[in-house]
Amino acid sequence: MRVVLNDRHVQHHPAVESFRGRTVPAFETPARVAGVLAALEGTRHAPALAPDDHGLAPIEAVHRAPYLRFLRSAHEEWRAAGGEGDAFPAVWPVRSLRSDVEPRSLAGRLGLYSMDAGTPLTAGSFTAAYWGAQATLTALDRVRSGEPAAYALTRPPGHHAGADFFGGYCFLNNAAITAAAALSAGAARVAILDVDYHHGNGTQAIFYDRRDVLYVSVHGDPSTEYPFFLGHADERGEGAGLGFNLNLPLPAGASAARWFEALGEALGRVRAHAPQLLVVSLGVDTSADDPICTFQLQRDDFARLGSELAAGGWPTLVVQEGGYATEVMGANVVAVLDAFSR
Repeated sequence: MRVVLNDRHVQHHPAVESFRGRTVPAFETPARVAGVLAALEGTRHAPALAPDDHGLAPIEAVHRAPYLRFLRSAHEEWRAAGGEGDAFPAVWPVRSLRSDVEPRSLAGRLGLYSMDAGTPLTAGSFTAAYWGAQATLTALDRVRSGEPAAYALTRPPGHHAGADFFGGYCFLNNAAITAAAALSAGAARVAILDVDYHHGNGTQAIFYDRRDVLYVSVHGDPSTEYPFFLGHADERGEGAGLGFNLNLPLPAGASAARWFEALGEALGRVRAHAPQLLVVSLGVDTSADDPICTFQLQRDDFARLGSELAAGGWPTLVVQEGGYATEVMGANVVAVLDAFSR
Protein backbone atom coordinates (compact mmCIF):
# COMPACT_ATOMS: atom_id res chain seq x y z
CA MET A 1 0.00 0.00 0.00
CA ARG A 2 1.28 3.47 -0.85
CA VAL A 3 2.41 5.34 2.29
CA VAL A 4 2.52 9.13 2.58
CA LEU A 5 4.53 10.38 5.56
CA ASN A 6 4.06 13.65 7.41
CA ASP A 7 7.71 14.08 8.39
CA ARG A 8 6.94 17.42 10.06
CA HIS A 9 5.00 15.62 12.80
CA VAL A 10 8.10 15.92 15.00
CA GLN A 11 7.45 19.65 15.38
CA HIS A 12 4.62 18.72 17.75
CA HIS A 13 6.49 17.19 20.68
CA PRO A 14 4.67 17.67 23.99
CA ALA A 15 6.46 16.71 27.17
CA VAL A 16 3.51 16.15 29.52
CA GLU A 17 -0.27 15.99 29.42
CA SER A 18 -3.15 16.01 31.85
CA PHE A 19 -4.59 12.49 31.92
CA ARG A 20 -7.77 12.19 33.99
CA GLY A 21 -6.64 14.93 36.32
CA ARG A 22 -3.00 13.83 36.71
CA THR A 23 0.05 15.32 35.00
CA VAL A 24 1.84 12.46 33.25
CA PRO A 25 4.41 12.07 30.45
CA ALA A 26 2.70 12.63 27.12
CA PHE A 27 1.35 9.52 25.41
CA GLU A 28 1.02 11.16 21.97
CA THR A 29 4.68 11.64 20.96
CA PRO A 30 6.92 11.35 17.87
CA ALA A 31 7.87 7.82 19.00
CA ARG A 32 4.51 6.66 17.64
CA VAL A 33 5.40 7.46 14.03
CA ALA A 34 9.01 6.39 14.51
CA GLY A 35 7.83 2.93 15.55
CA VAL A 36 5.61 2.58 12.49
CA LEU A 37 8.40 3.76 10.18
CA ALA A 38 10.78 1.20 11.67
CA ALA A 39 8.23 -1.57 11.10
CA LEU A 40 7.65 -0.42 7.50
CA GLU A 41 11.34 -0.50 6.64
CA GLY A 42 12.09 -3.30 4.21
CA THR A 43 8.43 -4.04 3.47
CA ARG A 44 6.70 -3.60 0.12
CA HIS A 45 5.02 -0.48 1.55
CA ALA A 46 8.32 1.44 1.77
CA PRO A 47 9.61 3.98 0.98
CA ALA A 48 7.10 6.58 2.08
CA LEU A 49 6.23 9.56 -0.10
CA ALA A 50 6.48 13.18 1.01
CA PRO A 51 3.22 15.16 0.98
CA ASP A 52 2.33 17.78 -1.60
CA ASP A 53 1.08 21.13 -0.36
CA HIS A 54 -2.61 21.60 -1.21
CA GLY A 55 -2.80 24.85 0.74
CA LEU A 56 -5.33 25.98 3.31
CA ALA A 57 -8.46 25.79 1.14
CA PRO A 58 -9.28 22.10 1.83
CA ILE A 59 -8.76 22.72 5.56
CA GLU A 60 -10.93 25.84 5.49
CA ALA A 61 -13.70 23.79 3.90
CA VAL A 62 -14.02 21.91 7.22
CA HIS A 63 -12.56 24.17 9.95
CA ARG A 64 -13.79 27.68 10.75
CA ALA A 65 -11.59 30.67 10.05
CA PRO A 66 -11.45 32.10 13.62
CA TYR A 67 -10.34 28.70 14.95
CA LEU A 68 -7.59 28.40 12.34
CA ARG A 69 -6.37 31.92 13.14
CA PHE A 70 -6.25 30.95 16.81
CA LEU A 71 -4.27 27.74 16.14
CA ARG A 72 -1.67 29.58 14.09
CA SER A 73 -0.95 32.24 16.72
CA ALA A 74 -1.89 30.79 20.12
CA HIS A 75 1.46 29.40 21.23
CA GLU A 76 3.33 32.53 20.18
CA GLU A 77 0.83 34.57 22.21
CA TRP A 78 1.30 32.17 25.12
CA ARG A 79 5.06 32.74 25.14
CA ALA A 80 4.71 36.48 24.65
CA ALA A 81 2.48 36.62 27.74
CA GLY A 82 5.15 34.86 29.81
CA GLY A 83 3.88 31.31 29.46
CA GLU A 84 6.46 28.53 29.65
CA GLY A 85 6.44 25.24 27.80
CA ASP A 86 3.19 24.05 26.23
CA ALA A 87 -0.14 25.86 26.53
CA PHE A 88 -3.12 24.24 28.26
CA PRO A 89 -6.69 25.52 28.62
CA ALA A 90 -8.20 25.95 32.06
CA VAL A 91 -11.75 27.28 31.63
CA TRP A 92 -14.55 26.37 29.21
CA PRO A 93 -17.90 27.88 28.09
CA VAL A 94 -20.07 25.11 29.51
CA ARG A 95 -23.87 25.18 29.94
CA SER A 96 -25.36 28.67 30.41
CA LEU A 97 -22.10 30.40 29.38
CA ARG A 98 -21.73 32.12 26.00
CA SER A 99 -19.54 30.72 23.23
CA ASP A 100 -20.54 33.15 20.48
CA VAL A 101 -18.19 35.94 21.58
CA GLU A 102 -14.45 35.40 21.16
CA PRO A 103 -12.60 36.61 24.26
CA ARG A 104 -9.63 38.92 23.83
CA SER A 105 -7.87 37.04 26.61
CA LEU A 106 -5.75 34.11 25.43
CA ALA A 107 -6.89 32.11 28.47
CA GLY A 108 -10.48 32.61 27.33
CA ARG A 109 -9.73 31.65 23.73
CA LEU A 110 -7.84 28.54 24.83
CA GLY A 111 -11.04 27.42 26.53
CA LEU A 112 -13.33 28.52 23.71
CA TYR A 113 -11.42 26.50 21.12
CA SER A 114 -10.75 23.33 23.10
CA MET A 115 -12.64 20.41 24.62
CA ASP A 116 -10.21 19.16 27.29
CA ALA A 117 -7.08 19.89 29.30
CA GLY A 118 -5.25 16.83 27.98
CA THR A 119 -4.10 18.18 24.62
CA PRO A 120 -0.92 20.27 24.89
CA LEU A 121 -0.71 23.10 22.35
CA THR A 122 2.96 23.37 21.41
CA ALA A 123 5.01 25.73 19.26
CA GLY A 124 4.79 23.26 16.38
CA SER A 125 1.21 22.01 16.77
CA PHE A 126 -0.23 23.89 13.81
CA THR A 127 2.67 23.05 11.49
CA ALA A 128 2.49 19.35 12.37
CA ALA A 129 -1.29 19.26 11.97
CA TYR A 130 -1.21 21.26 8.71
CA TRP A 131 1.20 18.81 7.12
CA GLY A 132 -0.82 15.91 8.46
CA ALA A 133 -3.75 17.21 6.46
CA GLN A 134 -1.49 17.59 3.43
CA ALA A 135 -0.25 14.01 3.81
CA THR A 136 -3.82 12.75 3.91
CA LEU A 137 -4.81 14.84 0.90
CA THR A 138 -1.78 13.51 -0.98
CA ALA A 139 -2.86 9.97 -0.14
CA LEU A 140 -6.28 10.88 -1.56
CA ASP A 141 -4.56 12.03 -4.78
CA ARG A 142 -3.01 8.57 -5.13
CA VAL A 143 -6.35 6.83 -4.69
CA ARG A 144 -8.08 9.20 -7.09
CA SER A 145 -5.36 8.47 -9.65
CA GLY A 146 -6.31 4.80 -9.60
CA GLU A 147 -4.38 3.16 -6.78
CA PRO A 148 -6.66 0.87 -4.75
CA ALA A 149 -5.54 2.23 -1.39
CA ALA A 150 -3.13 4.59 0.35
CA TYR A 151 -2.08 5.17 3.96
CA ALA A 152 -1.36 8.54 5.58
CA LEU A 153 1.18 8.09 8.36
CA THR A 154 0.82 11.17 10.50
CA ARG A 155 0.41 12.64 13.92
CA PRO A 156 -1.13 14.40 15.78
CA PRO A 157 -4.30 12.43 15.08
CA GLY A 158 -7.47 14.16 13.94
CA HIS A 159 -10.83 12.55 14.61
CA HIS A 160 -11.63 14.38 17.88
CA ALA A 161 -11.08 17.82 16.32
CA GLY A 162 -14.32 19.63 15.50
CA ALA A 163 -14.94 22.43 13.07
CA ASP A 164 -13.79 24.93 15.68
CA PHE A 165 -12.09 23.11 18.56
CA PHE A 166 -9.19 20.84 19.41
CA GLY A 167 -8.95 18.02 21.93
CA GLY A 168 -8.15 14.35 22.34
CA TYR A 169 -4.65 15.09 20.95
CA CYS A 170 -6.30 16.33 17.71
CA PHE A 171 -6.12 19.76 16.03
CA LEU A 172 -7.22 19.27 12.39
CA ASN A 173 -9.61 16.51 11.37
CA ASN A 174 -7.73 14.67 8.63
CA ALA A 175 -10.51 12.20 7.87
CA ALA A 176 -13.11 14.94 7.53
CA ILE A 177 -10.83 17.17 5.44
CA THR A 178 -10.17 14.31 3.05
CA ALA A 179 -13.83 13.25 2.81
CA ALA A 180 -14.83 16.84 2.03
CA ALA A 181 -12.08 17.09 -0.59
CA ALA A 182 -13.27 13.87 -2.24
CA LEU A 183 -16.81 15.25 -2.45
CA SER A 184 -15.51 18.51 -3.94
CA ALA A 185 -13.62 16.48 -6.53
CA GLY A 186 -16.83 14.79 -7.68
CA ALA A 187 -17.50 11.84 -5.38
CA ALA A 188 -21.20 11.45 -4.63
CA ARG A 189 -20.87 9.23 -1.54
CA VAL A 190 -18.07 8.80 0.98
CA ALA A 191 -18.00 6.51 4.01
CA ILE A 192 -15.81 7.05 7.06
CA LEU A 193 -15.18 3.94 9.15
CA ASP A 194 -13.62 4.80 12.50
CA VAL A 195 -12.02 1.86 14.30
CA ASP A 196 -10.11 3.85 16.93
CA TYR A 197 -10.76 2.87 20.54
CA HIS A 198 -12.25 6.32 21.15
CA HIS A 199 -15.29 7.71 19.35
CA GLY A 200 -14.46 10.31 16.70
CA ASN A 201 -16.74 13.01 18.05
CA GLY A 202 -15.33 15.67 15.76
CA THR A 203 -15.89 13.66 12.59
CA GLN A 204 -19.43 12.78 13.63
CA ALA A 205 -20.33 16.39 14.37
CA ILE A 206 -18.92 17.72 11.12
CA PHE A 207 -21.11 15.43 8.98
CA TYR A 208 -24.05 14.85 11.33
CA ASP A 209 -26.64 16.55 9.10
CA ARG A 210 -25.35 15.20 5.78
CA ARG A 211 -26.31 12.12 3.79
CA ASP A 212 -23.37 12.14 1.35
CA VAL A 213 -20.95 11.11 4.12
CA LEU A 214 -21.74 8.03 6.18
CA TYR A 215 -19.95 7.94 9.53
CA VAL A 216 -19.67 4.57 11.28
CA SER A 217 -17.68 4.03 14.47
CA VAL A 218 -16.77 1.00 16.63
CA HIS A 219 -15.46 2.31 19.94
CA GLY A 220 -15.44 2.17 23.70
CA ASP A 221 -18.76 3.00 25.36
CA PRO A 222 -18.71 6.75 26.15
CA SER A 223 -20.43 6.10 29.45
CA THR A 224 -16.98 5.04 30.68
CA GLU A 225 -14.54 6.01 27.91
CA TYR A 226 -13.31 9.29 26.40
CA PRO A 227 -14.79 11.48 24.90
CA PHE A 228 -17.67 10.67 27.33
CA PHE A 229 -20.20 13.12 25.84
CA LEU A 230 -20.70 11.72 22.33
CA GLY A 231 -20.71 8.31 20.68
CA HIS A 232 -23.90 6.72 22.01
CA ALA A 233 -25.91 4.29 19.92
CA ASP A 234 -28.95 6.58 19.69
CA GLU A 235 -27.00 9.23 17.75
CA ARG A 236 -28.17 8.52 14.20
CA GLY A 237 -27.76 11.88 12.45
CA GLU A 238 -30.23 14.71 12.00
CA GLY A 239 -32.10 16.42 9.19
CA ALA A 240 -30.86 15.17 5.83
CA GLY A 241 -28.25 13.11 7.69
CA LEU A 242 -30.71 11.06 9.73
CA GLY A 243 -29.71 7.42 9.37
CA PHE A 244 -26.22 8.24 8.09
CA ASN A 245 -24.49 8.01 11.47
CA LEU A 246 -23.98 4.65 13.16
CA ASN A 247 -22.28 4.25 16.54
CA LEU A 248 -21.42 0.79 17.84
CA PRO A 249 -20.15 1.33 21.40
CA LEU A 250 -18.62 -1.64 23.21
CA PRO A 251 -17.93 -2.14 26.92
CA ALA A 252 -14.45 -1.69 28.32
CA GLY A 253 -12.42 -4.88 27.99
CA ALA A 254 -14.41 -6.16 25.00
CA SER A 255 -12.95 -9.29 23.38
CA ALA A 256 -11.73 -9.51 19.81
CA ALA A 257 -14.73 -11.70 18.97
CA ARG A 258 -17.16 -9.04 20.18
CA TRP A 259 -15.20 -6.34 18.36
CA PHE A 260 -15.34 -8.21 15.04
CA GLU A 261 -19.05 -8.79 15.48
CA ALA A 262 -19.49 -5.02 15.64
CA LEU A 263 -17.10 -4.54 12.73
CA GLY A 264 -19.23 -6.86 10.63
CA GLU A 265 -22.27 -4.70 11.32
CA ALA A 266 -20.26 -1.58 10.50
CA LEU A 267 -19.05 -2.98 7.18
CA GLY A 268 -22.58 -4.05 6.29
CA ARG A 269 -23.73 -0.47 6.71
CA VAL A 270 -20.81 0.78 4.61
CA ARG A 271 -21.73 -1.73 1.91
CA ALA A 272 -25.30 -0.44 1.83
CA HIS A 273 -24.01 3.11 1.37
CA ALA A 274 -22.01 2.02 -1.72
CA PRO A 275 -19.26 4.61 -1.22
CA GLN A 276 -16.99 5.80 -3.98
CA LEU A 277 -14.33 6.25 -1.30
CA LEU A 278 -13.85 4.60 2.09
CA VAL A 279 -11.85 6.61 4.62
CA VAL A 280 -10.62 4.48 7.52
CA SER A 281 -9.71 6.27 10.75
CA LEU A 282 -7.22 3.64 11.89
CA GLY A 283 -6.62 3.61 15.59
CA VAL A 284 -4.55 0.67 16.78
CA ASP A 285 -5.21 1.61 20.40
CA THR A 286 -7.62 -1.34 20.34
CA SER A 287 -4.52 -3.47 21.00
CA ALA A 288 -4.47 -5.47 24.22
CA ASP A 289 -1.08 -3.85 24.89
CA ASP A 290 -2.28 -0.25 24.74
CA PRO A 291 -1.55 1.68 27.96
CA ILE A 292 -4.71 3.84 27.97
CA CYS A 293 -7.31 1.55 26.35
CA THR A 294 -8.85 -1.80 27.26
CA PHE A 295 -9.90 -3.76 24.14
CA GLN A 296 -8.18 -7.09 23.53
CA LEU A 297 -7.04 -7.21 19.89
CA GLN A 298 -3.80 -9.09 19.09
CA ARG A 299 -1.48 -8.94 16.06
CA ASP A 300 -3.47 -11.51 14.09
CA ASP A 301 -6.64 -9.51 14.69
CA PHE A 302 -5.12 -6.49 12.95
CA ALA A 303 -4.32 -8.70 9.97
CA ARG A 304 -7.94 -9.85 9.95
CA LEU A 305 -9.04 -6.21 10.00
CA GLY A 306 -6.93 -5.51 6.91
CA SER A 307 -8.43 -8.49 5.10
CA GLU A 308 -11.99 -7.50 5.93
CA LEU A 309 -11.39 -3.94 4.77
CA ALA A 310 -9.93 -5.17 1.48
CA ALA A 311 -12.84 -7.54 0.89
CA GLY A 312 -15.17 -4.59 0.41
CA GLY A 313 -13.38 -3.61 -2.78
CA TRP A 314 -13.80 0.12 -2.19
CA PRO A 315 -11.10 2.67 -3.05
CA THR A 316 -9.67 3.13 0.43
CA LEU A 317 -7.72 5.80 2.23
CA VAL A 318 -6.34 4.84 5.64
CA VAL A 319 -5.37 7.66 8.00
CA GLN A 320 -3.53 7.07 11.26
CA GLU A 321 -5.36 7.99 14.44
CA GLY A 322 -4.55 6.54 17.89
CA GLY A 323 -2.24 3.83 19.19
CA TYR A 324 0.01 4.44 22.20
CA ALA A 325 1.83 1.14 22.76
CA THR A 326 4.82 2.31 20.76
CA GLU A 327 6.63 -1.04 21.04
CA VAL A 328 3.90 -2.88 19.11
CA MET A 329 2.12 -0.11 17.22
CA GLY A 330 4.27 -0.44 14.10
CA ALA A 331 3.82 -4.19 13.80
CA ASN A 332 0.07 -3.84 14.22
CA VAL A 333 -0.16 -1.18 11.51
CA VAL A 334 1.96 -3.28 9.12
CA ALA A 335 -0.30 -6.26 9.81
CA VAL A 336 -3.28 -4.21 8.58
CA LEU A 337 -1.45 -2.95 5.49
CA ASP A 338 0.00 -6.36 4.60
CA ALA A 339 -3.34 -8.12 4.83
CA PHE A 340 -5.12 -5.40 2.87
CA SER A 341 -2.55 -5.61 0.07
CA ARG A 342 -2.49 -9.40 -0.42
